[in-house]
Amino acid sequence: MRALRRIAGVVILGGLLLSLAFLLWAALRGRPQDLPWTPLDLGAPVGLFTGRKLTALTEDAPACGALLDKAGVRYTALPPRSDGAQCGYDNAVRFTAGGARRIALAPAGLGTSCPVAAALAVWEWNIVQPQAEAILGSRVVAIRHFGSYSCRRLYGRDQGNWSEHARANAVDIAGFQLADGRSISVVKDWNGDAPAARFLHAVRDGACDLFATTLSPDYNAAHRDHLHLDQAAHGARGWRACR
Repeated sequence: MRALRRIAGVVILGGLLLSLAFLLWAALRGRPQDLPWTPLDLGAPVGLFTGRKLTALTEDAPACGALLDKAGVRYTALPPRSDGAQCGYDNAVRFTAGGARRIALAPAGLGTSCPVAAALAVWEWNIVQPQAEAILGSRVVAIRHFGSYSCRRLYGRDQGNWSEHARANAVDIAGFQLADGRSISVVKDWNGDAPAARFLHAVRDGACDLFATTLSPDYNAAHRDHLHLDQAAHGARGWRACR
């Protein structure tokens, strides 16, 4: 019994020392976004806890809107919608033109839950544009999507769990239009080692740090033509899916 107590003490002490070392590391680097309790700033670089903070916005609609405002994102709050017990939304926004920082989505005027909108903004600014310039040598002028809200179950089945799309809490990304005229498509460019494929994998990997669920063609055939990005509530509790 004493041996077990000693082992438990060592484990607890080790955990405390590790936590203190982590706090010191984050403080010395001057990166508050790496700490779990600091406020989220959509304009700051991505930190270790940015993804969980973004997902936590699913339970704080006023904070989400305030963050979009602070970041200079132009949007319109959508009125609540109810399409039965399982479908609808009460915290959705629609991107509008203008603002200090543009969200380049096509078709324009995407309506989605505020937490998804906030994560899309961080994704574009910190992942999509830097990776496009680094790998493809051109900026993205449009992120092409298949939409967000859809009152349906997973994979359009008649039974089973409801999709995050049923709450406008997901968006499907189909491809990207570059400033130099090139078009990058998930369905055509995902496989291989060409720059377009490397770019698509890089933005998928970056999305995994920001969204609760990120699914790509690597997951299954149903996602062969898009990246599914959602902010399911499980992400705030630490469980995240990245495929």
